[in-house]
Amino acid sequence: MPQVMEFKLPDLGEGLTEAEIVRWLVAVGDVVAIDQPVVEVETAKAMVEVPCPYGGVVTARFGEEGTELPVGAALITVAVGASSLPAEAAAAQADGAEGEGAGNVPRPLIGYGEDHSRPARRRRVRPVTAAVSAPVVAAPAAPAVPVAPAAPAGPVPVISPLVRKLAKDGGVDLRALRGSGPDGLILRADVEAALAALRAPEPAPVASVASPTATARGERIPLKGVRGAVAEKLSRSRREIPDATCWVDADATELMAARAAMNAVGGPKISVLALLARICTAALARYPELNSTVDLAAKEIVRLPSVHLGFAAQTERGLVVPVVRDAQNRNPESLSAEFARLTELARAGKLAPADLTGGTFTLNNYGVFGVDGSTPIINHPEAAMLGVGRIIDKPWVHEGQLAVRKVVQLSLTFDHRVCDGGTAGGFLRFVADCVESPAVLLRSL
Repeated sequence: MPQVMEFKLPDLGEGLTEAEIVRWLVAVGDVVAIDQPVVEVETAKAMVEVPCPYGGVVTARFGEEGTELPVGAALITVAVGASSLPAEAAAAQADGAEGEGAGNVPRPLIGYGEDHSRPARRRRVRPVTAAVSAPVVAAPAAPAVPVAPAAPAGPVPVISPLVRKLAKDGGVDLRALRGSGPDGLILRADVEAALAALRAPEPAPVASVASPTATARGERIPLKGVRGAVAEKLSRSRREIPDATCWVDADATELMAARAAMNAVGGPKISVLALLARICTAALARYPELNSTVDLAAKEIVRLPSVHLGFAAQTERGLVVPVVRDAQNRNPESLSAEFARLTELARAGKLAPADLTGGTFTLNNYGVFGVDGSTPIINHPEAAMLGVGRIIDKPWVHEGQLAVRKVVQLSLTFDHRVCDGGTAGGFLRFVADCVESPAVLLRSL
């Protein structure tokens, strides 16, 4: 007899407590193998495919696409040892049109969030066994819900915390709704109908009457996922870190020539970012104050033994900062390969949480956006960030003569608690010297 196992949203590490379901990779009735990805979720760090530790037939899915689930919440149930969905469970899925609040008992949402763009899967059925509990499908969409004229007193009859969250995020007052479920229970469909009414366009004012107070409502975008995490981290950085910025223009002609010579001999191409990263690790070896963090509770500055180098990468989902581990032990070729690997994963939305945490210093190449300078916000809890502008031809005095040279602006934003301006200036000057004369770097290799 198959045994039904419940698979819960696992701990995804780095203090993450919840994740949003982005896309289901399996449907009820599908046969899954051990460690097969069953759902794609978005955490505050990255997009992650979650594998299931059980093999068998999917008997239930919990939550529709777009739902946020806490760690430890049920994701799916799997009939281990079964090769097809039992007939009665399949029938329950087809015929279960009861309302979401029937009996006031929360039940799994089956078949929610189907991706109809994927080809339909073949499903076989066999008689149900007592070990498989019959899940219930989600309630059908309810008609538009009228709004109560006055807010009733007492507790709001809402069975699902997801319904409460949906209402809160959308600005819907639950006390102003009359639920369509049993005994006035407010269902998800009720809240969605209220949201649709709020988003409906207002009628145009009469042409002959001026309406200076009629303004657009504006678009509301939830501050969550990667964007929400970035907002929280940058806000915390501004609150806690007394930062300062210094900058310098550098002649990068020799650096670009050195890169061209490296790439001319064959082998993997060396990127400019990799050369700048190698310069950074050499500079941090001289100025370890900038590879540190501040422990506010202990009132201590913690100098870190390894350079875990973050680099800013723009993706369709927003700005992320992948981390190259132990960058101080890598040569330019290894750094180039790791930058390329992490950038590809970032653009595909497949970075693991561990790829986005633990950085000790960040390299920000904002020159790719066609700008020369910036005063970036430090990536908390780090102590410094090196910014690199675009490398362009500019008039420059070289060996006493005016010439056209390739010039870049470098900026260093640093935590003034870990060092003073002399240390920050020394670090930035060493970086600029290496850019202008790469041979300087040979002394530290």
